[in-house]
Amino acid sequence: MTGLRSGQLAEAAGVNPQTLRYYERRGLLPEPDRTLGGHRVYSPEAVTALRVIKAAQRLGFTLEEIADLLDLGRHRHGSHPQAGLQARATAKLAEIDAKIANLNVIRDTLRAALAAGCDDLTACSHTPSCPIPFSDLAEERTSGDSCCRP
Repeated sequence: MTGLRSGQLAEAAGVNPQTLRYYERRGLLPEPDRTLGGHRVYSPEAVTALRVIKAAQRLGFTLEEIADLLDLGRHRHGSHPQAGLQARATAKLAEIDAKIANLNVIRDTLRAALAAGCDDLTACSHTPSCPIPFSDLAEERTSGDSCCRP
């Protein structure tokens, strides 16, 4: 029987052997053949499958999304009502753009807090000039409290 054992496949794909079993349980990798001694033997195509899975993860796809994409790829010859890679990549790109926009707001707010000299979150929360957006949560604002440089 030719093929790769778990350790060989894991090394070739840059993952650990537990990842192989986990992906099998999740349906991302097909159940491998077994030797007479019960050892798993994977086809050489499993290396490509693992590399595709890891690349998709780096692009932000969840394992569930990857499983759907792999399933779509296996059944692409028939009509399939679900969106393929183009539509899902477009949706993922929009999701990532929204995250980047949120991170930019966070970065700008932190920079403003640093520039304002905010050093105490509690004191800052009571000061109208504090740039950190929890001012709506503060029940009471005291004009004498200051979080910012004079």
